[in-house]
Amino acid sequence: MTSHLLKKKIRKTIAVAVAEDPNTMGALFRAVQAGFARAVFLGKAPRIRELALKETGRDDWFILVDVPAEKEAVYSALKMVREGEADVLMKGLVGTDLFLRAVLDKEKGLLPPDTVMSYVCAIQLPKYPKLLFVTDTAVLPYPDLKQKAAMLRYAVNMARRFGIGQPRVALIGASEKVSEQIPASTDAALLCKMVERGQLPECVIDGPLDIFLACDPESVRIKGVPTPVNGEADILLFPTLEACNAFYKGLMLFGGGELAGLIQGTTRPVVVMSRSESPASKYYCVALSCLMAEENT
Repeated sequence: MTSHLLKKKIRKTIAVAVAEDPNTMGALFRAVQAGFARAVFLGKAPRIRELALKETGRDDWFILVDVPAEKEAVYSALKMVREGEADVLMKGLVGTDLFLRAVLDKEKGLLPPDTVMSYVCAIQLPKYPKLLFVTDTAVLPYPDLKQKAAMLRYAVNMARRFGIGQPRVALIGASEKVSEQIPASTDAALLCKMVERGQLPECVIDGPLDIFLACDPESVRIKGVPTPVNGEADILLFPTLEACNAFYKGLMLFGGGELAGLIQGTTRPVVVMSRSESPASKYYCVALSCLMAEENT
């Protein structure tokens, strides 16, 4: 996931709100060593220094801003990003609710008015020949057509940042058949038509498709379903958050996947990760945020 960063010599500044988290610190240290990130840690300075020395043996590789109160640390990091002192906002050891409330703050946040916020993940799997982008794992519980259109835009944009000029998009369902009794299937048909009419970014799209038709060419051959995606999807757009979240966690737990994900729709990249994510996934999230920040400069 980091090859594009190293080829383009990208280096971005990450502001971590409430940075007293060893795993987040380890991911940032690795990114700083790789050369594509600078780290700014906001929080309780003595504790941050203590953890840095324990985790990395050094406390000279980051900028430290002493902001003991959680809410103040979040808003201070947010201000740095809004004012261009940092390129990426990252959640540290702070509650997701508090963090996202700040991101969504109408006066001080990062989400423009009337903009859909969504979440897109890039997943690297041992048994899939390329990166797989999935959405929405974390933000939109039951996306409507407008929100799905935004999800599609964000996912296609992210795929293109990885050099995929014409991504293959599968709109996931339980079956490939369109039925008025299954609203997600009619949404899928409408999204395909919107791409055809130029209302959404150009891509190879089909749906509804089940996971086999989306990701396994042999299943396409056996079922005999004509689809331009042809079992080689780059992007999977799910009808609900529950379906997408369960899918990606299954890939992490049983499929040996590594994940990088970002909130989309904000004016600057925002990294929000679960504390249960692996150190490697946190590192990849930092890398992805730096890659996506490049288009904002």
